[in-house]
Amino acid sequence: MTLATGLALSATACGGGSSSDDGTIVIGTKFDQPGLGLRNPDGTLSGFDVDVATYIAGQLGFAPDKIEWKEAPSAQRETLIQNDQVEFIAATYSITDARKQKVSFAGPYLVTGQSLLVNADSTDITGADSLQNNKKLCSVAGSTPAQHIKDTYAGVQLQQYDTYSACVEALKNGAVDAVTTDETILAGYAAQRPGLFKIVGKPFSEERYGIGLKKGDTELQAKINNAITKMQADGEWKAAFDRNLGAGGVTAPVPPPLDH
Repeated sequence: MTLATGLALSATACGGGSSSDDGTIVIGTKFDQPGLGLRNPDGTLSGFDVDVATYIAGQLGFAPDKIEWKEAPSAQRETLIQNDQVEFIAATYSITDARKQKVSFAGPYLVTGQSLLVNADSTDITGADSLQNNKKLCSVAGSTPAQHIKDTYAGVQLQQYDTYSACVEALKNGAVDAVTTDETILAGYAAQRPGLFKIVGKPFSEERYGIGLKKGDTELQAKINNAITKMQADGEWKAAFDRNLGAGGVTAPVPPPLDH
């Protein structure tokens, strides 16, 4: 198992990848997605992905204070895994055939779908089809939702930012008309700023979130799958979902079956 040096619960991991004797584990997640992976003002992290990753780490023998968190932006996830900078990544990481060429996945631990976030007073965007009239749509470079828009909705002015939080700020300031990504991510932003945004339309894709890890590491993959199965069975999975995403108006789904 790849262990790394660093202060426990440090949100700004440095180095990483080299074996050490301090008994920590480096886990990648998002730092800017409320309800999923968010760095709080006091430096701690919270969210559904964080809770899932913390549970998995516990099953692998690492207490919460032995976790070193490393930010894993969408476009950098494969690189972080391939360069041994993290042990695994839980960061709204959709399982796709293209990504399977570079990394392996455990899970999925959540199935969601791509949706749209607009300002609360918006009336002209009601779903994906209403984006075709040269609407400015924001998503994140390297993300599955951005690629889906390119492939399916050619009439949209897609603007790609580094983070979804930057997209949400652009929406708030009127620089874009809508933000698109998975419904659970959008629900986190809507819950963070009540009354400012709303989710419109029905999900128009299926995104299967998995735990990304080193390609071919079947031993770790099996251990993580076992941990996910246990988390679902003992009620911790639903409790984590409700705690982190319930306020955004998303009801906890039935846990998905794991790939084997």
